[in-house]
Amino acid sequence: MDPKFRVCMPPDPNPAAPKFKAPAGACDTHCHIFGPPHAFPYSEQRRYTAPAAPVEHYLLMLDAIGVERGIVVQPNVHAADNRVSLHAIAEGGGRLRGVGRIDDGTSDRELADMDAGGIRGIRFEFVRGRPGSSDLELFSRMIDRIRPLGWHVELHVDPDIFVELEPWFRALDVVCVVDHFARIQTGDGIGQPGFKLLLDLMRRDNYWTKISGGDERTASPWPYAEIMPFAHALIDVAPDRLMWGTNWPHSNIFVLGQTPNDGRLLDLMLDYAPDEAIRNKILVDNPARLFGFAD
Repeated sequence: MDPKFRVCMPPDPNPAAPKFKAPAGACDTHCHIFGPPHAFPYSEQRRYTAPAAPVEHYLLMLDAIGVERGIVVQPNVHAADNRVSLHAIAEGGGRLRGVGRIDDGTSDRELADMDAGGIRGIRFEFVRGRPGSSDLELFSRMIDRIRPLGWHVELHVDPDIFVELEPWFRALDVVCVVDHFARIQTGDGIGQPGFKLLLDLMRRDNYWTKISGGDERTASPWPYAEIMPFAHALIDVAPDRLMWGTNWPHSNIFVLGQTPNDGRLLDLMLDYAPDEAIRNKILVDNPARLFGFAD
Protein backbone atom coordinates (compact mmCIF):
# COMPACT_ATOMS: atom_id res chain seq x y z
CA MET A 1 0.00 0.00 0.00
CA ASP A 2 1.16 3.53 -0.76
CA PRO A 3 2.16 4.91 2.68
CA LYS A 4 0.15 8.09 2.15
CA PHE A 5 -3.08 6.07 2.17
CA ARG A 6 -2.38 4.79 5.69
CA VAL A 7 -4.88 6.63 7.92
CA CYS A 8 -4.05 7.63 11.49
CA MET A 9 -6.48 7.92 14.40
CA PRO A 10 -8.51 11.08 15.06
CA PRO A 11 -8.18 13.00 18.35
CA ASP A 12 -10.23 12.09 21.42
CA PRO A 13 -13.47 14.04 20.88
CA ASN A 14 -14.24 14.31 24.61
CA PRO A 15 -11.45 16.08 26.54
CA ALA A 16 -11.63 15.34 30.26
CA ALA A 17 -12.21 18.25 32.61
CA PRO A 18 -8.77 19.14 34.02
CA LYS A 19 -8.11 18.83 37.74
CA PHE A 20 -7.02 22.47 37.94
CA LYS A 21 -7.94 25.75 36.29
CA ALA A 22 -5.26 26.85 33.86
CA PRO A 23 -4.00 30.38 34.51
CA ALA A 24 -5.03 33.25 32.26
CA GLY A 25 -2.89 33.28 29.13
CA ALA A 26 -2.01 29.58 29.32
CA CYS A 27 -0.67 28.30 26.00
CA ASP A 28 -0.63 24.92 24.29
CA THR A 29 2.59 25.30 22.30
CA HIS A 30 2.20 22.32 19.97
CA CYS A 31 -0.72 21.41 17.75
CA HIS A 32 -1.20 20.57 14.08
CA ILE A 33 -4.10 21.58 11.86
CA PHE A 34 -5.09 19.13 9.12
CA GLY A 35 -7.16 20.54 6.28
CA PRO A 36 -9.98 20.13 5.82
CA PRO A 37 -8.44 18.68 2.66
CA HIS A 38 -11.09 20.07 0.30
CA ALA A 39 -9.91 23.56 1.32
CA PHE A 40 -6.24 22.80 2.06
CA PRO A 41 -5.12 19.75 0.06
CA TYR A 42 -2.70 17.27 1.57
CA SER A 43 0.78 16.91 0.10
CA GLU A 44 1.34 14.07 -2.34
CA GLN A 45 4.63 13.41 -0.50
CA ARG A 46 2.92 12.80 2.86
CA ARG A 47 3.76 9.69 4.90
CA TYR A 48 0.17 9.06 6.00
CA THR A 49 -3.32 10.50 5.67
CA ALA A 50 -4.80 12.31 8.65
CA PRO A 51 -8.51 12.71 9.38
CA ALA A 52 -9.48 16.36 9.02
CA ALA A 53 -8.63 18.32 12.17
CA PRO A 54 -9.66 21.90 11.37
CA VAL A 55 -8.91 24.93 13.49
CA GLU A 56 -12.52 25.13 14.66
CA HIS A 57 -12.15 21.74 16.37
CA TYR A 58 -8.84 22.76 17.91
CA LEU A 59 -10.33 25.93 19.41
CA LEU A 60 -13.18 23.88 20.86
CA MET A 61 -10.63 21.59 22.50
CA LEU A 62 -8.76 24.56 24.00
CA ASP A 63 -12.04 25.92 25.36
CA ALA A 64 -12.93 22.54 26.84
CA ILE A 65 -9.68 22.30 28.82
CA GLY A 66 -9.58 26.01 29.67
CA VAL A 67 -6.45 27.00 27.72
CA GLU A 68 -6.48 30.43 26.12
CA ARG A 69 -3.71 30.30 23.52
CA GLY A 70 -2.16 27.85 21.07
CA ILE A 71 0.74 27.40 18.67
CA VAL A 72 0.02 25.89 15.25
CA VAL A 73 2.98 23.84 13.97
CA GLN A 74 2.99 23.21 10.22
CA PRO A 75 2.57 19.43 9.74
CA ASN A 76 4.23 17.00 7.33
CA VAL A 77 0.82 16.33 5.80
CA HIS A 78 0.85 19.86 4.32
CA ALA A 79 4.63 20.05 3.65
CA ALA A 80 5.76 23.66 3.01
CA ASP A 81 2.31 24.91 1.98
CA ASN A 82 1.73 27.10 5.03
CA ARG A 83 -1.71 28.35 3.99
CA VAL A 84 -3.42 25.95 6.40
CA SER A 85 -1.48 27.32 9.37
CA LEU A 86 -1.91 30.96 8.34
CA HIS A 87 -5.65 30.42 7.97
CA ALA A 88 -5.82 28.84 11.41
CA ILE A 89 -3.94 31.72 13.05
CA ALA A 90 -6.28 34.23 11.40
CA GLU A 91 -9.33 32.28 12.56
CA GLY A 92 -7.95 32.26 16.11
CA GLY A 93 -8.68 35.94 16.60
CA GLY A 94 -5.39 36.66 18.36
CA ARG A 95 -5.27 33.41 20.33
CA LEU A 96 -2.84 31.61 18.02
CA ARG A 97 0.68 31.95 16.64
CA GLY A 98 2.54 29.53 14.38
CA VAL A 99 5.67 27.65 13.36
CA GLY A 100 6.06 27.11 9.63
CA ARG A 101 8.03 25.01 7.17
CA ILE A 102 10.06 26.57 4.38
CA ASP A 103 12.41 25.39 1.67
CA ASP A 104 14.19 26.82 -1.37
CA GLY A 105 10.83 27.18 -3.10
CA THR A 106 9.56 29.61 -0.46
CA SER A 107 9.70 33.16 -1.82
CA ASP A 108 10.68 36.28 0.09
CA ARG A 109 7.10 37.50 -0.32
CA GLU A 110 5.80 34.31 1.26
CA LEU A 111 8.19 34.79 4.19
CA ALA A 112 6.91 38.34 4.68
CA ASP A 113 3.30 37.12 4.55
CA MET A 114 4.10 34.39 7.08
CA ASP A 115 5.63 36.93 9.43
CA ALA A 116 2.64 39.25 9.10
CA GLY A 117 0.34 36.27 9.60
CA GLY A 118 1.76 35.25 12.97
CA ILE A 119 4.47 32.72 12.10
CA ARG A 120 7.32 33.05 14.57
CA GLY A 121 9.59 30.11 13.74
CA ILE A 122 10.37 27.27 11.33
CA ARG A 123 10.65 23.57 12.01
CA PHE A 124 13.34 21.12 10.91
CA GLU A 125 13.07 17.32 10.94
CA PHE A 126 15.82 15.02 12.21
CA VAL A 127 13.95 11.71 12.21
CA ARG A 128 15.67 8.80 10.52
CA GLY A 129 13.99 7.49 7.39
CA ARG A 130 11.82 10.53 6.71
CA PRO A 131 12.21 12.46 3.43
CA GLY A 132 14.10 15.72 3.92
CA SER A 133 15.41 14.72 7.33
CA SER A 134 18.75 16.14 8.52
CA ASP A 135 19.35 18.23 5.39
CA LEU A 136 21.97 20.43 7.05
CA GLU A 137 22.79 22.45 3.95
CA LEU A 138 19.13 23.35 3.38
CA PHE A 139 18.55 24.05 7.05
CA SER A 140 21.56 26.37 7.23
CA ARG A 141 20.29 28.32 4.20
CA MET A 142 16.85 28.64 5.77
CA ILE A 143 18.30 29.87 9.07
CA ASP A 144 20.07 32.64 7.18
CA ARG A 145 16.77 33.62 5.57
CA ILE A 146 14.77 33.83 8.81
CA ARG A 147 17.50 35.44 10.89
CA PRO A 148 16.46 39.03 9.97
CA LEU A 149 12.88 38.23 11.04
CA GLY A 150 13.95 37.24 14.55
CA TRP A 151 12.26 33.85 14.25
CA HIS A 152 13.36 30.75 16.14
CA VAL A 153 14.06 27.22 14.90
CA GLU A 154 12.17 24.17 16.16
CA LEU A 155 14.06 20.87 16.17
CA HIS A 156 12.08 17.64 15.81
CA VAL A 157 14.99 15.33 16.51
CA ASP A 158 15.58 11.68 17.36
CA PRO A 159 18.02 11.32 20.27
CA ASP A 160 20.53 9.26 18.29
CA ILE A 161 20.67 11.86 15.52
CA PHE A 162 20.91 14.57 18.19
CA VAL A 163 24.10 12.96 19.46
CA GLU A 164 25.39 12.10 15.98
CA LEU A 165 25.11 15.73 14.83
CA GLU A 166 26.04 17.28 18.18
CA PRO A 167 28.63 19.73 16.72
CA TRP A 168 26.01 21.17 14.35
CA PHE A 169 23.48 21.67 17.14
CA ARG A 170 26.10 23.24 19.39
CA ALA A 171 27.08 25.69 16.65
CA LEU A 172 23.55 27.08 16.24
CA ASP A 173 23.41 30.70 17.38
CA VAL A 174 19.68 31.34 16.89
CA VAL A 175 16.97 30.51 19.42
CA CYS A 176 16.26 26.76 19.17
CA VAL A 177 13.25 24.88 20.55
CA VAL A 178 13.61 21.11 20.96
CA ASP A 179 10.29 19.30 20.56
CA HIS A 180 8.89 16.52 22.74
CA PHE A 181 11.72 15.94 25.25
CA ALA A 182 14.05 15.37 22.23
CA ARG A 183 11.94 12.27 21.46
CA ILE A 184 13.72 10.21 24.13
CA GLN A 185 12.29 6.95 25.46
CA THR A 186 12.19 6.70 29.24
CA GLY A 187 13.22 3.04 29.09
CA ASP A 188 16.68 4.15 27.93
CA GLY A 189 17.26 5.83 31.30
CA ILE A 190 17.77 9.41 32.39
CA GLY A 191 21.51 9.06 31.75
CA GLN A 192 21.05 8.30 28.04
CA PRO A 193 23.34 10.37 25.77
CA GLY A 194 20.56 12.22 23.97
CA PHE A 195 18.99 13.48 27.18
CA LYS A 196 22.37 14.39 28.68
CA LEU A 197 23.06 16.46 25.57
CA LEU A 198 19.65 18.13 25.88
CA LEU A 199 20.32 19.10 29.51
CA ASP A 200 23.73 20.47 28.56
CA LEU A 201 22.33 22.57 25.72
CA MET A 202 19.56 23.85 28.00
CA ARG A 203 22.25 25.51 30.10
CA ARG A 204 22.74 27.88 27.15
CA ASP A 205 20.43 30.86 26.76
CA ASN A 206 19.39 30.05 23.19
CA TYR A 207 17.96 26.56 23.82
CA TRP A 208 14.36 25.84 24.84
CA THR A 209 12.42 22.55 25.19
CA LYS A 210 8.78 21.53 24.91
CA ILE A 211 7.69 19.10 27.61
CA SER A 212 5.11 17.69 25.22
CA GLY A 213 4.32 14.27 23.78
CA GLY A 214 4.85 12.59 27.16
CA ASP A 215 2.45 9.83 26.14
CA GLU A 216 4.84 8.80 23.33
CA ARG A 217 7.97 8.82 25.48
CA THR A 218 7.03 5.83 27.63
CA ALA A 219 5.27 2.49 27.28
CA SER A 220 3.40 3.00 30.55
CA PRO A 221 -0.20 4.24 30.56
CA TRP A 222 -1.41 7.62 31.81
CA PRO A 223 -0.21 9.36 34.01
CA TYR A 224 3.10 8.31 32.38
CA ALA A 225 5.01 8.28 35.67
CA GLU A 226 8.34 7.38 34.02
CA ILE A 227 8.51 10.74 32.20
CA MET A 228 8.37 12.79 35.43
CA PRO A 229 12.10 12.60 36.34
CA PHE A 230 12.95 13.89 32.87
CA ALA A 231 10.61 16.87 33.26
CA HIS A 232 11.97 17.60 36.73
CA ALA A 233 15.57 17.47 35.46
CA LEU A 234 14.75 20.02 32.76
CA ILE A 235 12.97 22.27 35.24
CA ASP A 236 15.99 22.15 37.53
CA VAL A 237 18.18 23.42 34.68
CA ALA A 238 16.02 25.98 32.85
CA PRO A 239 12.49 26.69 34.12
CA ASP A 240 12.44 29.95 32.13
CA ARG A 241 12.84 28.14 28.78
CA LEU A 242 10.34 25.28 29.00
CA MET A 243 6.90 25.12 27.44
CA TRP A 244 4.00 22.66 27.54
CA GLY A 245 2.00 21.29 24.61
CA THR A 246 -0.67 18.72 23.79
CA ASN A 247 0.51 17.63 20.32
CA TRP A 248 -3.18 17.66 19.27
CA PRO A 249 -4.59 15.90 17.21
CA HIS A 250 -1.88 13.29 17.96
CA SER A 251 -1.04 12.23 14.44
CA ASN A 252 1.02 9.17 13.60
CA ILE A 253 -1.08 6.96 15.92
CA PHE A 254 -2.59 4.01 14.07
CA VAL A 255 -3.96 1.84 16.89
CA LEU A 256 -7.43 2.39 18.31
CA GLY A 257 -7.37 3.39 21.97
CA GLN A 258 -3.84 4.82 22.05
CA THR A 259 -4.76 8.46 21.45
CA PRO A 260 -4.29 10.46 24.68
CA ASN A 261 -6.94 12.67 26.24
CA ASP A 262 -5.98 16.35 26.11
CA GLY A 263 -7.53 17.24 29.47
CA ARG A 264 -5.39 14.58 31.11
CA LEU A 265 -2.31 15.90 29.30
CA LEU A 266 -2.91 19.27 30.97
CA ASP A 267 -3.19 17.48 34.32
CA LEU A 268 0.40 16.28 33.84
CA MET A 269 1.49 19.84 34.63
CA LEU A 270 0.53 19.26 38.27
CA ASP A 271 3.22 16.57 38.44
CA TYR A 272 5.69 18.16 36.03
CA ALA A 273 5.69 21.39 38.05
CA PRO A 274 4.05 21.11 41.50
CA ASP A 275 5.24 24.64 42.28
CA GLU A 276 2.53 26.98 40.95
CA ALA A 277 4.94 29.81 40.12
CA ILE A 278 7.07 27.52 37.94
CA ARG A 279 3.95 25.95 36.43
CA ASN A 280 2.70 29.40 35.43
CA LYS A 281 6.06 30.23 33.83
CA ILE A 282 5.84 27.12 31.67
CA LEU A 283 2.18 27.60 30.76
CA VAL A 284 2.04 31.39 30.38
CA ASP A 285 5.17 33.50 30.70
CA ASN A 286 7.64 31.50 28.63
CA PRO A 287 5.46 31.01 25.51
CA ALA A 288 4.22 34.60 25.73
CA ARG A 289 7.82 35.81 25.63
CA LEU A 290 8.91 33.54 22.78
CA PHE A 291 5.86 33.93 20.55
CA GLY A 292 5.14 37.57 21.23
CA PHE A 293 1.72 37.40 22.83
CA ALA A 294 0.55 40.64 24.43
CA ASP A 295 0.45 40.74 28.23
